[in-house]
Formats: sequence, structure tokens, C-alpha cells
Amino acid sequence: MSAWEKARMSFSKILDSVAQYYTERVTTYGATARGVDWNSAESQELRFEQLMKVCDVDQSFSINDYGCGYGALLDYLTERRYSFEYRGFDVSKQMIIEAKQQHEDASDSQFFSDESVLAVADYTVASGIFNVKLRTSDDDWKAYLLETLQRLAELSRKGFAFNMLTSYSDRDRMRSDLYYADPAFLFDYCKRRFSRFVSLIHDYPLYEFTIIVRNR
Repeated sequence: MSAWEKARMSFSKILDSVAQYYTERVTTYGATARGVDWNSAESQELRFEQLMKVCDVDQSFSINDYGCGYGALLDYLTERRYSFEYRGFDVSKQMIIEAKQQHEDASDSQFFSDESVLAVADYTVASGIFNVKLRTSDDDWKAYLLETLQRLAELSRKGFAFNMLTSYSDRDRMRSDLYYADPAFLFDYCKRRFSRFVSLIHDYPLYEFTIIVRNR
């Protein structure tokens, strides 16, 4: 059993609660931005713009969408006519059912609810997967977060990117069921653990940040 498989077992309660949460969202709101817990399609696309800065889109690439929801990133990439191979993973089986239904005719794309079948790609991106901690303690969520970042790195030949809610959010609007991360800590963590080539993007109009990690 790999280190990641052991880690996933230890975080099984977290993953089960997150899967249930997003299954309820997509069952209620369908294959929409609200179905993956975003306020709007516009904010969802703005997040994709930041995450895709990890990729060299001028040449063909493969990408893992880690926490793919109903496959909105696949639509984003297709609309821009990039040359790519896409693999989407989500802990919610209902999300994967929705994704497959939405993209029956999509070539060079696959969706999985079994994380272990994901293969290494040029890039891996994760949008929103670290936000909803529900009743998990901050310490346990942070441990889950750091283990998952290690997994993103292992799945990526050229780089990975992720976004998180920021600890610089307005205090009166912060919720106890969400996790707000220190961007400076994560920038430092990624620099020390993964690569010298790390970017912190915190200048777009959402209460969050994006970190880009390139292997060269």
C-alpha cells in the first residue's frame, strides 16, 4: 500500500462527508456553478483563468482535474480550442454521473470516482476542494490539505495549481464550516517542499488565492 493510499484511509471520514455534501449540492442544483458550490458561472470561470496559468497552452498537454465536479473545466478548455487530454476525478459519484452525461461526446476525456486510477499528467489542477471542511477541525483539515498537495505533485510532470479561501477575508463574513488558509504559509510550504518555481496569485476580485507550482 502506497503512502497516499494509507493517507486516504486515514482521511476517509473527511472524504465521505465532503462527497455527501457535494452530492447534495449537485442533486439540488444540477450541473451548474451552484451545483459545485460557487456563486456564479462568472466567478467559476475567473478561477479557471488563474489555475490555467500553470499550463503552456500553446502546445498540447494532458491535465488532471482533481475535484472536477460536473466537468466545467473541460468545457472551459474546449471553448478555447486548446489541444489537450483531460482526466477528471471527484469524490462524489453523483458528480461523475453528471459529468459523463454532460460530456458524452467529448473526445480525449475521462471521468473517474476512483482516485487510484488517475495517471500522471503534465498538469494537475484543483479548484475549490480545500474550502468546505464542514465539522472537521482546522488541524485535521490542514493535515488533509498538505497530504493532498503531495498527491497533486505526484500526479504532475510539469506542475500543479490549486486555489483556497484566504485568511485575509472579512472577519464578519467568514463561516465556521469553511477553511481559510494563510497564503504566505502555503507559498513557503510549496517553495520548500515542491519547487523553486512557485507563484502566489492574490490580486483577483475573490476572497481567495491561487498557487501555481511549476517543476521548471
